[in-house]
Amino acid sequence: MEYRLTPELLLRAYTTGLFPMGESRGDSDIVWVDPEWRGIVPLDGFHLPRRLRRTVRRAGLAVRVDTAFGRVMQSCAAPRRGRRETWINDDILRAYAELHRAGFAHSVECWRGDALVGGLYGVAIAGAFFGESMFTLETDASKVALVHLVARLDRAGYRLLDTQFLTDHLARFGAVEVTRREYRRLLHEALAVEAEFPRTLPEGAFELYLQSFTQTS
Repeated sequence: MEYRLTPELLLRAYTTGLFPMGESRGDSDIVWVDPEWRGIVPLDGFHLPRRLRRTVRRAGLAVRVDTAFGRVMQSCAAPRRGRRETWINDDILRAYAELHRAGFAHSVECWRGDALVGGLYGVAIAGAFFGESMFTLETDASKVALVHLVARLDRAGYRLLDTQFLTDHLARFGAVEVTRREYRRLLHEALAVEAEFPRTLPEGAFELYLQSFTQTS
């Protein structure tokens, strides 16, 4: 049975614990995924290594939100060294662009002058943020984007940052695996929270967030 991947379908899937993936970049088939073990980053247990904290402050990157959503998705979908295939196909690109226009999908972008050098995108529903993909064209740029994302989620009162799967890369930031049952419980609690994704932070708020981490982290 053929169906069109719509914003409504995506939102319904996320709120029931599912997320879509393409079979490959050039294949239009969509697979709905419901992992037995789910990766999450506990927002009250985010780990910010000291070296990265220095990088965030000194990298000289401009961080913006939702100014180049389509370009971020295209960059995440592009083949790169060590990964020739990607699950982000044309149907997903189109559907998430529509979800972005509807106000539910967001990008956090790192810029070096006029060049987009890293970023990430995901979906925000109530007090849950579902991270989808990230990319980097400059060392640590995607990590800087992640720190800015977490700072925004923390300030806005989000309860859940879903990373889909646990990777060694994400584990360095405190990501853990939870069972499907535990994930559903956390998701239910997060969906009961009223939260609005903040495109900007008040002056000084991000620096205060960085200062909240101990020097031993």
